[in-house]
Amino acid sequence: MSGMRTFRGNDKSHMKKKISQQEAYKLGTDYQFIDSVKLGPWTSYSLLHDPKHIGFVLARYKFCAKMLDGMDRVLEVGCGDGIGTPVIAQAVKQVVAIEPDIRHIRGNRQRLKKIKNVQFKAMSICDGVPEGQFDAAFSIDVIEHLDKPLNKSFLENQCACLKEDGVCIIGTPNITANKYASPRSRVQHINLQSQASLKKMMSKYFKRVFVFGMNDEVLHTGYASMCHYIFAVGVGVKQRGHINVSPSGFL
Repeated sequence: MSGMRTFRGNDKSHMKKKISQQEAYKLGTDYQFIDSVKLGPWTSYSLLHDPKHIGFVLARYKFCAKMLDGMDRVLEVGCGDGIGTPVIAQAVKQVVAIEPDIRHIRGNRQRLKKIKNVQFKAMSICDGVPEGQFDAAFSIDVIEHLDKPLNKSFLENQCACLKEDGVCIIGTPNITANKYASPRSRVQHINLQSQASLKKMMSKYFKRVFVFGMNDEVLHTGYASMCHYIFAVGVGVKQRGHINVSPSGFL
């Protein structure tokens, strides 16, 4: 796939004879010694202060990548510093990743410029409808940061740019787990949902809604109240967006 580095294992001549440990190491690792890619600011903070959190976040992206595998054009709503965007880019033809914080967009464009099937654009989904049509839209750790009245435009504007059979995935911390969250998280998470409330909200806009739970990196369909994290997957647009805002927010 364009922009993604893969193992060039076409020459199988070395497999015809037994090779030494040193030769095997050289064959298996030399191609990986490339110029390092810098981490974004949020991921750098996590690496220094709570590195296991990076594993949790990437597992959420992997779930979305599995659900969206093979799609042509996918919208990421609120990409932050782009830590998980390449996981989606590996599975689909094109990703348009929008984010209202211009600092992230500038950093992502510079750090991730070698991934050719990703476009980073400065825009808030609550302020307008992205240009073009998408097979799917997804957001991870976004909706809980919005003022509650913005839920409507958050979903309507995604529906407005989805194809009729489009898919929308929303991932967010579970409100039932909030008492276990850090003080920093509790301050920021002003719009938490339960599985039931998220499904009810999504059902206004999509013909079918499937819900999942997650604890650490483990995805499941277990008891909703015991999930730390929740996903809702909406399939088939029922109600298209009514907010006709020009996509002039793109930068």
